[in-house]
Amino acid sequence: MARKASATDLRTGEPPEQLALSARRSILGWVFYDFAESAFATSVLVAVLPIYYLSVAPKGDIVLTMGSWRITTAATSLWAYTVSFSTLLVALPSPVLGAIADFSGARKASLGLFSYVGALFSGLLILVGQGDYLLASALFAVANIGSVGGNIFYNSLLIDVAPPGKMDWVSGKGFAYGYVGGGALLVANLVMLARPGWFGIPSIEWAARISFVTVGVWWAVFALPTMLWVRERPFSGERPPGSYLSLSLRRTWQTLHNIVGYRDLFIFLVAYLIFNDGIQTVIVIAIPYGKETLGIETGTLMGVLVLIQAIGVPGSLLWGKIAERWGAKRAQMVTLAIWSGVVIYAWRMTSAAEFWVLGFLVGLVLGGSQAISRSLYGAMIPAARTAEFYGFFAMSSRFSSFLGPLAFGLARDITGSMRIGVLVLIAFFIVGVTVLGFVNVERGARLAAVVEGARGAR
Repeated sequence: MARKASATDLRTGEPPEQLALSARRSILGWVFYDFAESAFATSVLVAVLPIYYLSVAPKGDIVLTMGSWRITTAATSLWAYTVSFSTLLVALPSPVLGAIADFSGARKASLGLFSYVGALFSGLLILVGQGDYLLASALFAVANIGSVGGNIFYNSLLIDVAPPGKMDWVSGKGFAYGYVGGGALLVANLVMLARPGWFGIPSIEWAARISFVTVGVWWAVFALPTMLWVRERPFSGERPPGSYLSLSLRRTWQTLHNIVGYRDLFIFLVAYLIFNDGIQTVIVIAIPYGKETLGIETGTLMGVLVLIQAIGVPGSLLWGKIAERWGAKRAQMVTLAIWSGVVIYAWRMTSAAEFWVLGFLVGLVLGGSQAISRSLYGAMIPAARTAEFYGFFAMSSRFSSFLGPLAFGLARDITGSMRIGVLVLIAFFIVGVTVLGFVNVERGARLAAVVEGARGAR
């Protein structure tokens, strides 16, 4: 008797078994990008480059001249400003970039472009030697634009790969993979920095410079599964006449004009802008704060970073499950309460032992709070406009990445104390969680579904 043919998926023509395999592979490919790109976050943004930057920059005051303008600052503040303004450069056009990717069906291709530019310029940081702090700022700025811009499209693909009801879990899984990947390369680079002779490297300076190359290679290689396996949903609507740019500018302007009508989504963006200020600033200034204010040795600082990565893996998965059980909004409010405690603890701590405790607490909530934000936002946006709406999400995220370090840098310059800047951060968490309390996630999801249904009916 002939074997009965398997039913096929009406959209793809694939049998259910092959479709399930492709879906699992797509999720694996998606989380692999976190595994790849997190190497930039750990070794470049947070760990090695901030310390190396302080070592190649002048000690004491730095005087920058731009025409008749003279700006006096310090290396720690200049680093914060570099992070701030490089994120601003990509934050402003991010909704338009997302809309172009939606219209063209090129979200994955756009992710590849930004990620490989970021990987290249991470590697080019090997050119930075003593006194080249402005070159370091320039190269880092382009690499950071690659990281920030790539994440617009990476986040938008979450809706394509996550099964119904599993967005919190898949988002948390991405952050868990990120901690594994970023932590693994960080440990390897720290060993190289601690024992450069084992690798035939003549000095710690050259070990730091080579570590930037390892980041670029790691990012480029482990982003390949994302490029090969992720199944991107094609643009399904009828594209009006005109260039992608003109269409995207027009639609972005319409969305910006009407986004207040997405009431709960808009309130969430405001809340996210506020509380993410605090989160991103803690990430960026943690190492300079420990080194300058507490006088903690570099080895201890690096050890705490490794601890954060290690705790971040189960922490991200844990908060993904908590969000599934409690609801994403409630879980997010709990993480923000913990962040408030982290800030108070950081303001009061005086020893290296306390810095280890701080690292444990940060690792516990860092990935979880960010993963929940990503999936909570995704639940309230129209499915066919994910890159555009995640462009607004990125703009909100990066304005907070811009404002937080900027506020910290100004506080450091005005008061001469990093502790004052840290203490101010608690306001971001208190105000952010208060605004988040007004978000009705279910109502926001229903509105997104209505908008998508009306669009599909046209």
